[in-house]
Amino acid sequence: MSLEWQARSRSLAWSNPVARWWGLLTLVSGVNIAVWFVLYRELPVASAGTAGSPSSIGIMLLFCAAYVFGCAFRSFLPRADVQRICLFDTWLSSVMVGRSVATIAEVCFVVQWAIILHHLGIMTGADTVVNVAWLIVPLILIAEFLSWYAVLTRNYLGNAVENSLWAVAFFAIGVALCRLLPEFTGIVRAILIVAIAGIACFLAFLMTVDVPMYLKRWRTGDADGNKRLTPREGLRDVATRWVVTHDHAEWKEEMTWMALYFSLAVWSSLALCVVYSLEHHLPQYRSDAVIASEVSSAPGPASTQ
Repeated sequence: MSLEWQARSRSLAWSNPVARWWGLLTLVSGVNIAVWFVLYRELPVASAGTAGSPSSIGIMLLFCAAYVFGCAFRSFLPRADVQRICLFDTWLSSVMVGRSVATIAEVCFVVQWAIILHHLGIMTGADTVVNVAWLIVPLILIAEFLSWYAVLTRNYLGNAVENSLWAVAFFAIGVALCRLLPEFTGIVRAILIVAIAGIACFLAFLMTVDVPMYLKRWRTGDADGNKRLTPREGLRDVATRWVVTHDHAEWKEEMTWMALYFSLAVWSSLALCVVYSLEHHLPQYRSDAVIASEVSSAPGPASTQ
């Protein structure tokens, strides 16, 4: 079946909310890809010391690319994993392909956070921030394992725990950013406040909408969640079965989180690259009180005999 959005088909007409939603996802993803290329062109990707060697911002952009292009792929070919539903009849819509892309993209996204938190923690001497940087990647790796468990077995409890772990990880990131607030002033402090507010909204969404949705599906067996599979059966199922549907009722619970995820989350990944590219300018925004404290605690010159 062609990937064209066939306007002549009643179920695919633009009057269908699913069609407008898909159009919005593809538009936003196209803009996100364009922004990534602008950053790739404008930021110092190559290391100044070694020709052809990637700089630290170049590495950050690589992780960002995995997330931006991975989310764009999932926007162009949306699917709901446990239900095995998708918009287009192509093997690229299989859950095996889509979940693999999502896993790589999400791990790269959290690695971006770990890199920038580790850098800021070392710069400021904030052990809490450094510890959070080391914690969040293993936490999300466990979340990804649980996501695969949910997808293979069609057990929504795995999704509920997975998203709860995302909440724990970003709560820890929020704590780390709060710890950094006294360390900076000016625009850097403003950026930290915006990031903390964004994380607070994300946590509120996870705990009031996303996790309860999966728990409800687990309890009631909605969306075929009661048709459980063994992991071995699930591996074959995710590789060979996908159900094309354009029914709004099938997609309505997925539309909100996908729209937010493929826009706001991707924008935060791009923003992390911009902030990290300013690493050499960050010391000038250190708080005067912190700098004075560091100077006063520094050892004086050794006395001569």
